Amino acid sequence: MTKQNKHLTIGVEENIPFSQSLILGLQHVLAMDVYVPPFILATAIALSPGDATGLIQSTFLGAGIASLIQVLFYLRLPVCQGPSFIPLGAIIGIYMGTKNLGTVLGASIVGAILVILLGYSGIYKYIVKNYIPSIVSGTIIMIVGLTLLPSAFVSNIYIQGNGLTMKQNVLLAFITATSLILFSTLGNYVNKFKRIFQISSVIIALAIGTFSAYLMGGFNTQGIKDASFFSMPKLLFLDYSIHFEISAIITMIIIYMVLLAETTGTWYAVSSVIDEPLSDTQVNKGVIGEGIGCLAASLVGATPVTGYSTNAGIISITGVASRKVFVMASFWFIGLSFLGKLSAIINSIPSAVIGGVFSVVCIIILLNGFRVVKNLDFSERELYIIGVPLMFTIGLLFIPAELKASAPQLLQYLIGSPIAVGAIVAIIMNKLIPLEK
Repeated sequence: MTKQNKHLTIGVEENIPFSQSLILGLQHVLAMDVYVPPFILATAIALSPGDATGLIQSTFLGAGIASLIQVLFYLRLPVCQGPSFIPLGAIIGIYMGTKNLGTVLGASIVGAILVILLGYSGIYKYIVKNYIPSIVSGTIIMIVGLTLLPSAFVSNIYIQGNGLTMKQNVLLAFITATSLILFSTLGNYVNKFKRIFQISSVIIALAIGTFSAYLMGGFNTQGIKDASFFSMPKLLFLDYSIHFEISAIITMIIIYMVLLAETTGTWYAVSSVIDEPLSDTQVNKGVIGEGIGCLAASLVGATPVTGYSTNAGIISITGVASRKVFVMASFWFIGLSFLGKLSAIINSIPSAVIGGVFSVVCIIILLNGFRVVKNLDFSERELYIIGVPLMFTIGLLFIPAELKASAPQLLQYLIGSPIAVGAIVAIIMNKLIPLEK
C-alpha cells in the first residue's frame, strides 16, 4: 500500500465503499466546472443551442474517457482530465478563419499523435529535466491558479440574471465559500465528525449555496424539467467532417507543447499534495496517456484535455486521494454525456455557487504552486524566474481587445492564453538567467 501522509484522510491506494466513491467522484465532477470551456467556446463562435449542447456533452464524454486512460493505465495519479482553457484562444481563431470545427479537430488529432510519439520516445523526460525543474513547474501551477481566479469572479460572481441581482450573487458566493472553508476545517476541532465534514465539504457547500439561491428565488428548475433523459453528444465523422490545414496544425502543435507544461505542473501539484514524488517513467507514461486522451477527446468531438489542478485543490481540502474516487468521477463524466437530465441538474447549479467553490479552489491551486517552490534557495535569479511570468500573465489578463487584435494571427492565438504565455516565459527565464557560481 502506498505510504499515506499526515494530510490525507484516504490514501491513493485505499479501497473505499462503492457508494462513498460514487458521491466523492461526483464532488470532483461538480467542482471541476468542465462545461465552462465548451460554453465559452460555443458562445464565442456563436454555435446554435443544439450544437452548443452537443459540444458540452462531447466534452463530458472526452473528459471521462481520457480520465480513465490516465487513472487506470498510464499516469495512475488521483487526477481527472478535463477541457483545457489554454487552447481556447487558438481554437476560436482557427474556427473564425475556417468556420469549421472539423479543422480544429483535425489539427488536434495531429497534435495528439505527436504528443504520444513524444512520450514513447522518452524525449519528454529530457525536456522535463532540462526545461521544467521545480521552480518552473511551481510557477506554472501558480499561474494556473492566478489565471483562473478572475474568471471565478467575473464570469460567475460579479453577474446578474436568473432572478438575482449582482449583490445577491456576491452574497451567494460568500455563503458557499464560507461553508466550504467552515466544513473543511471543522473536523480539525470536532474529531467525531472530521472524516465526514472534510471529505464532503465541497458537496455540502454546493448544497448550502444552491438552497440559499432557492430561498432568494435564483434556482430555476425549468431546464431540468425540459431536458430529455437521453441524448447523444456531437461526434467526429458523424456530426463533423474532418479537415487538415497546415497553419491550424502548426498552431495546435505549439499549443500542445504548452499544454504539456501546464499538465506537468498539475502532476507535480498532485504529487506534492499526496507526498509521492513523480518518477521519470511515470512522467513519460503520463505524456503517452495525455496524448491518447487528447486523441480520444478529438474523436468524440471535444477539445484538448489536460489534468485539472482543481483535483489537487479538492484533495488538499478533503484529504481524499483514493484512485477509486477518480475512476467513479470518470464514469460520472461518461454518464453525463448521454444523460441530458443529469447534465441539466449540474448545469442548473447557480453560477455564483460554482464561483464560490471555484474561487477557493483557485487559491488552493496557487498556494500549491508556492508549496513546490518554497524550499528553494531564493536569490535574485529565482525572484525573476517566478515574478516575470506572473507579470506577463497579469498583463495578458487585462490586455485591451484592440491591442490584441492588432497582433499577427499566430500571436493572437498565443496571447489569448495567458497560461500558455506565462509557461513559455517561465521556461525561457530559467534557461536565460545563469546559475550563480
